[in-house]
Amino acid sequence: MFLSVLSAADPTEEPTAPTLQDAQESANNAASWVEQNWSTWLSIGLRVLLILVIAAVLRVVIRRTITKFIDRMNRTAQAVDGTALGGLLVNVERRRQRSQAIGSVLRSVASFAIMSTAALMILGTFEINLAPLLASAGVAGVAIGFGARNLVTDFLSGVFMILEDQYGVGDTVDAGVASGEVIEVGLRVTKLRGDNGEIWYVRNGEVKRIGNLSQGWATAGVDVTVHPSEDLDRVKAVLNQVGEDMSKAEPWNERLWGPIEVLGLDSVLLDSMVVHVSAKTMPGKALSVERELRWRIKHALDGAGIRIVGGLPAQQDEETAPDPTAGMAAPSAYSNSASPQSQTASPIAPAAVPTNVTK
Repeated sequence: MFLSVLSAADPTEEPTAPTLQDAQESANNAASWVEQNWSTWLSIGLRVLLILVIAAVLRVVIRRTITKFIDRMNRTAQAVDGTALGGLLVNVERRRQRSQAIGSVLRSVASFAIMSTAALMILGTFEINLAPLLASAGVAGVAIGFGARNLVTDFLSGVFMILEDQYGVGDTVDAGVASGEVIEVGLRVTKLRGDNGEIWYVRNGEVKRIGNLSQGWATAGVDVTVHPSEDLDRVKAVLNQVGEDMSKAEPWNERLWGPIEVLGLDSVLLDSMVVHVSAKTMPGKALSVERELRWRIKHALDGAGIRIVGGLPAQQDEETAPDPTAGMAAPSAYSNSASPQSQTASPIAPAAVPTNVTK
């Protein structure tokens, strides 16, 4: 048998040329194989083409729908820009950046979901077992999640922050790690401008709690400390008059969202009593309202002759008479001859000589 194989593989033997009958037989076999499988190929091709067309059309439709929705949000914000409602409640730049971020996230999620689903359907059309592929993708996803958990945390925190509208451009916030005015909102990092002009880059995943000072309304509070001997009814009348005058003056009549109220006494001490004044203001305008209110209250109380105390102890109204002994020197101990100092300084007397001496 081994000799027969060697003889069959002998290189000296010239290969026989294929005959016409052999070529005809091969062509018939190929045609038969194509005839048997062309319907399967055509079915697979049409299914793949149909999946790609449906995925492309669905992706375009969804992206255009999201874009139109975002454009409508921007047009609504621009429509109220310049009006009283727009100046008080709407920040166009904030709405624009928030809508763009939401649109970018939605478009990316929709494209990823549609194209990944189409790819899996195409692989299933070719009768490829997807179980190992899905298992490998799951393991790779877990590994990437552990390796880039901070990035995933920042991204998810940014997505929920934008969707819940926790803060936006123009808001004054206290993020714990930094505070200031929001100048840019991203899916991973938020930029804040501090009170001294510095820019803080805060990762969204690091923000554990957020205090927004620009949503809804703010409260301006002023404590007025007066002498305990003052008439409280007179003090209250002066403060009420200050509140009425300020509510009618420009531009405070727009920044104040409610009347300035004298809430009453906060504390009563031996040398002072504190009267609290409060007002509801526009978001972010509480500090300016407090300063103006203090200015007006000080002028009004000075004009009414009401004393303001606080900080250092209040001085006495009546001047005390000067002490007549203030310019006298303290008495010296040497002026008294019986004092120990005088006795120590006096000369020592000589010893007495005895008169009766026995021999």
